[in-house]
Amino acid sequence: MSQVLPDPGHDPIRASDAVIQRLRANHPTLIDLSTGRVERLLAAVGNPHRKLPPVIHVAGTNGKGSTVAYLRAIGEAAGLRVHALTSPHLVRFAERIRLAGKLITDDQLTDLTDRLEAANGGEPISFFEITTVLAFLAFAETPADLCVVEVGLGGRFDATNVFDAPAVSVITPVDLDHLEMLGPGLPKIAWEKSGIIKHGRPVVVARQPEEALEMIEREADDRMAPMLLMGRDFDAWEERGRLLVQMPDRLLDLPAPSLFGGYQFDNAGVAVAAALTFDHGLSDETLGRGVSSAVWPARMQRLTAGPLADLARARGSDIWLDGGHNPHAGRALAEAASRIVDRDPRPLVLVTGMFARKDAEGFFRPFAEMRPRVICTTFDSPIAATAEDLAAAAAAVGLDAETSANVQDAVARALETDGPAPHVLVCGGLHFAGEVLAMSPETWPG
Repeated sequence: MSQVLPDPGHDPIRASDAVIQRLRANHPTLIDLSTGRVERLLAAVGNPHRKLPPVIHVAGTNGKGSTVAYLRAIGEAAGLRVHALTSPHLVRFAERIRLAGKLITDDQLTDLTDRLEAANGGEPISFFEITTVLAFLAFAETPADLCVVEVGLGGRFDATNVFDAPAVSVITPVDLDHLEMLGPGLPKIAWEKSGIIKHGRPVVVARQPEEALEMIEREADDRMAPMLLMGRDFDAWEERGRLLVQMPDRLLDLPAPSLFGGYQFDNAGVAVAAALTFDHGLSDETLGRGVSSAVWPARMQRLTAGPLADLARARGSDIWLDGGHNPHAGRALAEAASRIVDRDPRPLVLVTGMFARKDAEGFFRPFAEMRPRVICTTFDSPIAATAEDLAAAAAAVGLDAETSANVQDAVARALETDGPAPHVLVCGGLHFAGEVLAMSPETWPG
């Protein structure tokens, strides 16, 4: 299948990194939905993807990044050196590539980019495709014990989908997103995601809508891949503030996940199941240290530093940041916000910025019963929605919304109230969240 579409690795907000400026200048911002160009460049540099430590490959609509964070933390708690490839970055390009636990350095990026430009010889290859090859080349040249690789877009034709026999494939919850690329409906999206399942290799699957599950099960059956399904073959839930994971042969009683929100118990449970599929002998203590120590910025992250946190602190408010941007993420965020308000019943204010192509009404709808104050804004991107369009989407589901010129003004306005100091949730997309974190070096992910 060959289809030209926008490159999900393209960062429309910031180009401060030298490597981003260089890769943008030399490579198209469109992708060809096939793995042919990646395979060509991988072959030109000696097929580094065949020289990696065991790979855990993670696809899905929501929860991919959190699941990768838990897997990396569990591996490191077990004493393993763990490589990780994630996307997009929030502030700096280097966030995408961790070599044995450490962010790739500027010198390494420059050297690898030089080598790949020479090997590519001017042939078409996108920003995300060359980033993927760069990561695999760096992984192959740095000793490690495990690779955790997040799919960029979809799965079947994603640039990362070049592994014949991953140690484990993981599919997090599948829902409606990127319809212009992966749609039109949920079965087609699930078909794309399930393309990472490989012949005879185990796959761990989160809870899924029935339409998505049917497609994933069919793919697993066709490829004779042992499938471990949450809610059927294993399960995870919150009990007395702890994470319980029921595996086929053992019950684990673990500390609560470090990331906030009820949905994180599912994400952490999927990561535990995948980790145990990779290494059945992992101890409860190791798994517990992993899930309770994972760090993943802009996923219900409480901001305690930077200019927005300073504004909130002066008012006696708490401020949270999340990059969710689709209806499934909206449901998860509404649940997390309800937890905050239930334990501390003060008003909730949403400060929202989003790409224009997103389903803003679907995102806002789960908040309708809570009736938070909503302040819509925009950010520095040619494809950002206008504050007015977002306000109209909020109004369509019964929410009263104001508009503001930028996120700092929006937060200042959120804090202007005569009543109790509100809870402020800044949300709507990872690029919007990245703009918030970029405001101060104190909040750069590291």
